[in-house]
Parts: sequence; C-alpha cells; structure tokens
Amino acid sequence: MDSVRPPSTEAQRLSQELRERTADLQRVKADYDNYRKRVRRDRMAVREIAVVNVLGAFLPVLDAVHRACEHEPMTPGLKEIAATLESQAGSLGLRAFGQEGDPFDPTCHDALAHHVSPHTDRLTCTTILRPGYRLGARLLRPAHVEVTGPPLPGAGREARCRLTEISCGDTLSLEP
Repeated sequence: MDSVRPPSTEAQRLSQELRERTADLQRVKADYDNYRKRVRRDRMAVREIAVVNVLGAFLPVLDAVHRACEHEPMTPGLKEIAATLESQAGSLGLRAFGQEGDPFDPTCHDALAHHVSPHTDRLTCTTILRPGYRLGARLLRPAHVEVTGPPLPGAGREARCRLTEISCGDTLSLEP
C-alpha cells in the first residue's frame, strides 16, 4: 500500500509538472519569437545593403541621363526615360540633395573650388557641379560644389585657395 500515493500528493505532483512544462513552453516560445525578430532584422539589413549597392552602381547612369537632358534636345523618349529612372530610384528611397545657397557641410559636400567674397560670413554652396544622393539617412555620394566664403582672418588679399586631390576624394586646402 505504500506504492499508492494519496490523491492530494499526486495532484500536487501533476500540478508542479504542469507549471514546469508551462514555463518551458513559455521559454521556447520567447526564444522562437526572438529568433523570428532577429531573422526579420537580418533580412531588412541585407535588403538595405543590396539597395545601397545597386543604387550606388546606378548613380553614373542617373548622371549620364541628367547630362543628356541638359545638353541634348528634349525628345519625348528621353523625357520619359529620365522621369521613369527618377521615379523608380525615388521609390527605393533615393533622394538627391545639394542646392545653391545651402550652407557648406563637409560631411555631405565636396568643395572643388573656393571663391572669396567679403560679403559673406560663412561658406555657402554657390554652384552645384554634381548632386549628392542619400538613401534614408545614409550618404551614398557627396555633392560636388563650388563654395563662396569670407576671406581667412589675417590672410588679407594675398590668401589663395589651392585644390588638392587625395586618393580618398577631393579636398580643399587653403594656403596664405
């Protein structure tokens, strides 16, 4: 008769096993939910990298189409191609930037020329030589600009600007 447990002890044991299995199931469910979220984030990251790579390689095509629109007669076919390219690139999140009059920002502009003007108090983009592009907050390509700014303090009229090219990009260096 010792092998027979009282009903209350058996019920307690089953209740304890049920709580343990429920806790195990909740942990497995939480692990699976975390796994799904991680996979979703990884897929979005891979998609974003792919879009960045494709659009980065696509920018010279956009430049060529813009140059053709500026220098060739605007035919209906060229107009349609330009509009389609811009709308499709825009639907992927590509945004052009760089307007004349924008304050110069070295994080998103490459200054290819610097003009001195005593009538300005800060560096300003005066000519956009090539637009820059962003994909969301990510900079795909800086805008190439000419800037106009005040003379260097203490440099007087003898201040000259000299452009130098460095292998990582175009930079502006000033020599008194």
